[in-house]
This record gives sequence, C-alpha cells and structure tokens, in this order.
Amino acid sequence: MTRFTRWAALAAAAALLTAGCTGGGSPDDDSADDGRNGTALDWGRCKASGDEPAPGGNWQCATLPVPLDWAKPDGPTIGLALIRAKATGDDRLGSLLFNFGGPGGSGVSMMPSYAPAVSALHERYDLVSWDPRGVAASEGVRCRDDEDIQAAESTVDGTPDTPAEEKAYLRDAADFGKGCQESAGDLMAHVSTTDTARDMDRIRQVLGDDRLNYFGISYGTELGGVYAHLFPEKVGRLTLDAVVDPTADTVGHAKNQTRGFQTALDNYLKSTGRDPEQGSREIAELLDRIDAEPLPTASSGRELTQSLALTGIVLPLYSKDGWPALTSALDAAQDGDGTELLALADGYNERDASGRYGTTTHSQRVISCLDDKQRPTVEETKQLLPKFEEISPVFGAFLGWDTAGWCHEWPVPGRFDTPEVSAPGAPPILVVGNTGDPATPYEGARKMADELGEGVGVVLTWKGEGHGAYGSGSDCVDSTVNAYLLDGTVPKDGKVCS
Repeated sequence: MTRFTRWAALAAAAALLTAGCTGGGSPDDDSADDGRNGTALDWGRCKASGDEPAPGGNWQCATLPVPLDWAKPDGPTIGLALIRAKATGDDRLGSLLFNFGGPGGSGVSMMPSYAPAVSALHERYDLVSWDPRGVAASEGVRCRDDEDIQAAESTVDGTPDTPAEEKAYLRDAADFGKGCQESAGDLMAHVSTTDTARDMDRIRQVLGDDRLNYFGISYGTELGGVYAHLFPEKVGRLTLDAVVDPTADTVGHAKNQTRGFQTALDNYLKSTGRDPEQGSREIAELLDRIDAEPLPTASSGRELTQSLALTGIVLPLYSKDGWPALTSALDAAQDGDGTELLALADGYNERDASGRYGTTTHSQRVISCLDDKQRPTVEETKQLLPKFEEISPVFGAFLGWDTAGWCHEWPVPGRFDTPEVSAPGAPPILVVGNTGDPATPYEGARKMADELGEGVGVVLTWKGEGHGAYGSGSDCVDSTVNAYLLDGTVPKDGKVCS
C-alpha cells in the first residue's frame, strides 16, 4: 500500500478478531515435508498472544528466517511469523497465501478468523498467512506508547486552522517518525513492499510450492502486483480484491480515497432517504462544531475531537453492516454526546477498554513512508486543499493535510513514485473491483489490470458496497473467484456481478 493514508489501515479485516501465534516445538510439530534452499519450517502449536487465546483446531505456527537486507542474502536475518491450517479435503492443490492489507495488518492474527469465509477454498488449499516484516510478531515496530498515543489524539488537530495548530501537527508527525526509528533500528530501511514481495517468494519455496497461489486484499493487491512483476514465472493463481491503483502517487491516492469515502457516505445517506449534498453539509458543520469544542463522552476523562469523530465516521463506511451504527452515532453527536463515535474510532484505532492500542498504524506508516518518495510540503498541501475540499466537504481537509503530515521529516527517504507491477509472461491474474469501495475505489481495478499487462490482468466487477467483494454477499463474485482458484477457470475480462 503503499501510498495509503491512515484510513486504509484496516483493509478487509476491520472487524476480525485477533489471535496470536508464535513458532515453537510441541507434540504436533510437522516439519519433515517442508523446506527448500536449506530452510525447514518447524511447525508447532500456536501460542496465546496478550489477552487473546491461541487459535485451536488445526492451526500451526512457525518462524521463518529471512535476510534483513535482500541485497545481502548472507547477512543478518529477521524472523517472520507464519500460520497455517492444512487443507481439509483429500484433493489438495497446495498452499494459498493471504495478505489482508494495511500495510501493517497481522496475518497471523487475522487468518483464523477469516477462515470460515473461505471454507470452500480450505478444502483443497492449506490456508497460510504471515506477519510481514515490521508487523506484529515479525519484528513489529512500535513508535509510541499508549499514553502518548492518547495524548496526541486529544491535542493534535488533524486539520490545523492556526499557525500554532499547524506547528503542533508537524511537530507530532516528526516525533512519531523519530519514535519509529528508535524502535525499528536497521529494519527501518528494509520494510518496503519490494522487500516483503521477496519474503513471499521465500515463503513459497519453504512451503514446497512450485508457483505462488495468493489472495491479496486492499494493500495486499499492491503487494501481489509487485510480486508478479518480480517473479512472473512463479505466479500461480493470484486473486487481487479491493484493488489499489498502482498508477497513483501520494497525492493521487489521497484524492482517490477522498472520492471513495465521499461516494460511500453519499450511498449511506441515500439509504436513509436523505439528500447526499445536504447530509454531507450537515455532517461537515457538525465536525466544525466539534473542532471548536470537543464533545463530552461517557469514557472517563476523554472527549471526542474532530479527528476522532472523522475516524468514527470512516469505520462503518467499510461495510453496509456498519451503517445503522453510523446513524445512531451521528444522531447522538448531533445531540451533544460523542460516546458512540468515540467507540467507533477506538475500534478502528485498536484501542481496548484498558487504554492499550494496537500497532497496525505504526507498521503501516513505517512501510508506506519507505515506499513513497513523494513528500508534499506544507505550502504545496495548502495549495491542494481547495481541491480536496471540493471533492469532499467531510473528508477532504483531513486527507489533504495528511499528505503533508504522514511522512513529515521521515528518518529514511522514500523509494518509489509508484510501484512497478507489470508482469509480462505471467498467467492470468484475477483483479476484483467493487464499485462502492470507499478505501480503494473501483477505478484502481482497471488500472491494475492494465499495468499488469495484456492477457495478464482480468477484471471482475461487483456493483456493491463496502471494502472488498469476495465474501460480501455476492454469489456471482464468490463462485467466479472459487472457480478460478480451485479449477483454474479464468472469467471473461470485464465480467460484471450486479
């Protein structure tokens, strides 16, 4: 991903439960049939992580050593945490590797919760995922402690209106980067999407698969495209769902997201019988009032700031299932109570009842700021703001300012303007786009297919709502994807599921 602003961090896994795993010996160790290039995986029972119990059933975990720097394959190594569950049927096809997006999402935590949604695939594939480098159990980066995170949420204005607010906003951004550098050390310069794509090929090798079968969601689609570019001859059956536009730079992605979330908000407002333009204007006015005077909440000592309110609005737009919660939270906020919007924001920010925060956004920022070469200045951002606000009166200012603040004074330079995903010679790759996707707007699917190359990118369109298409209620989408992954049946480019 990786020109993503912070709101893309949830990818397709916004509501998934977490369960942690680490490698380790156990009576169920199973490593004899795995291993190439001299590396065998020591699969063992998954262990509990934090307050989350270990996943039961047939889940196994392992740690895979990979080079810290792929340019120095014999140099220092880091450990990647992996999880798998073997195919449930007899007619096994191999492994199916999942990445759930972010960047920064933990595949080790998400895979067991996502497995019921892919039960048809599980019959013939071992389900496999991992924590990419810099994420969670794979040398996970933590840039700031819980107290400092909460302090920033309550004091830093994401849409600064005065010189003092602007100074505080930029200082906070620079301090966050310094904290990441202190946490990551040498790893800070080796967590790019290209590094992780090379890790994926090592995972393929140790799993014993001649070709990579892969399911990438949100940022995982960019990762899949980069893998296909680097290893076209190793591409098996790749599905890319909720597709990132690989032709967009930092500002382009921010504009795409602004359009995407505004479209989702418009569709939500229409579902309530309201005029989208009038409804958006009322929400923007509410946010202006909260900016001037944060709302009280039932959470002891915490108020709902404008930035938290925006995040609370964003979360339920990821799925139509969240729309009723958004209605209730907005009604309460209009009545002066910010409790429900704060709870939604906490869900997005991975804050639990005891005040502990997850680190997905930390890893996301470290990865995306290494990937992204473009660093808009404050002056450039201010010139862009009117266009952002024209696209969306609700989300425009926040996403516009984020282009300047996200990687402000970052300790390491960015590598790319846009990712290279061309994959001449690769077999057909299924690219799935959803016309109502807020975080990765539909246009990215066609652009990804075009960049992959003629005869490689095959587009499947779903006229639906929410982030991602597979498993979202369309039998047409699910059966088409299953036929591709299970039988190798490639649909006609441009097929539409309505």
